[in-house]
Amino acid sequence: MLKLSVIGTGYLGATHAAAMSSLGFEVVGIDVDASKIELLRQGRVPFFEPDLDDLLTSQVKSGRLTFSTDFADAADCDVHFVCVGTPQKKDSLAADLTYVDASVEAIAPHAKSGSLIVGKSTVPVGTAARLSALLSQLNPNVELAWNPEFLREGFAVEDTLRPNRLVVGVTSDRAESILKETYAPLIADNVPWIRADLATAELVKVATNSFLATKISFINAMAEICEVAGGDVTVLAKAIGYDPRIGSRFLQAGIGFGGGCLPKDIRAFMARSEELGAQQSLEFLREIDSINQRARQRMIDLVRADVSQDLKGKKIAVLGAAFKPDSDDVRDSPALDVAAQIHAAGAEVWVHDPKAIDPAKNRFPSLNFHEDIEHCVAQSDAILHLTEWKIYRELDPVSLKSKVKKPTIIDGRDRKSTRLNSSHIPLSRMPSSA
Repeated sequence: MLKLSVIGTGYLGATHAAAMSSLGFEVVGIDVDASKIELLRQGRVPFFEPDLDDLLTSQVKSGRLTFSTDFADAADCDVHFVCVGTPQKKDSLAADLTYVDASVEAIAPHAKSGSLIVGKSTVPVGTAARLSALLSQLNPNVELAWNPEFLREGFAVEDTLRPNRLVVGVTSDRAESILKETYAPLIADNVPWIRADLATAELVKVATNSFLATKISFINAMAEICEVAGGDVTVLAKAIGYDPRIGSRFLQAGIGFGGGCLPKDIRAFMARSEELGAQQSLEFLREIDSINQRARQRMIDLVRADVSQDLKGKKIAVLGAAFKPDSDDVRDSPALDVAAQIHAAGAEVWVHDPKAIDPAKNRFPSLNFHEDIEHCVAQSDAILHLTEWKIYRELDPVSLKSKVKKPTIIDGRDRKSTRLNSSHIPLSRMPSSA
């Protein structure tokens, strides 16, 4: 059986390593962060992802899954998966490829002849071709392929072991054959297999994320129209969602998308299209990004309209800090952005989240956090429901009403304000998550 390495043990890499080990492969995870590697060796995940803790622990105990900071420990591997981050550059919209480049350069001297380096990171089109040329200089006996990931935070284990498709960008039949052997258990379960060239494989991921971002921003644009025209965006979304050409998923109006993928990926896509001289093709993504940002501002406008234009001294309780439920990821979190802006306007803001309090504290130390919901909402002038965790849908409206100063809850998912009472609480709808 093939032996695999996974370079980068963050959200993507740790999940991929544990999942591939569970399929019977011997896997070594490589990362330059020694503290992270030590946690993983103990079977502990340094972030929250449902079902990953148990999977990782079992695979470490099996002996098939190991971790190291030394790239030489991957020298006997047949396939090397590159799973490092590609964040947005600080000074532009473009993706920062520092970690991808460094990973290929670090593994190349150790990779044995005939092995395959497989990129899974989201990169601008043309990156794989550039790295392939670089690899031919560093180690001409090793081939490069690209295999984009389509994981949803909160469903990462399921999406790895039961993906809805496998896309591989290859330049030879041999590379495809190695990847088919790697994913044989999934192919046996009839997972669709798509062979592409390197450029198409890169584009599939950013095109997917751009489409999802477009759909989310579209319904938020419709919410803007409904608000001024007196329509109901919830009913509108339900009606158009029955059209099989459209579908109902990602048609829930709210405070927009965030996280470590969609925002930076559409911006990097725009930046790359400009480099290629095709900026007009993706000009619409600028408005998608703008609509997304306006959705957050609209939530703040609702708070001012319902509470006071002057928020100084007002207590606002925020339910949710992660950018989506079942995750502790606060990167570009719309919920935290709204909380921070309200705080900047002078309000006393208290934030609750089942899993994301610690990372949220690190990012916004000026906000107040508490693990007890009742403490957060006590004597508040308004409650903002901004991340759709199950725990919030199960809250007792009678109990909440008895704790607050003013019985107002603003549901960020459909941007509506409702008075708490004994018979209704607007927290029962769970939209689909990206």
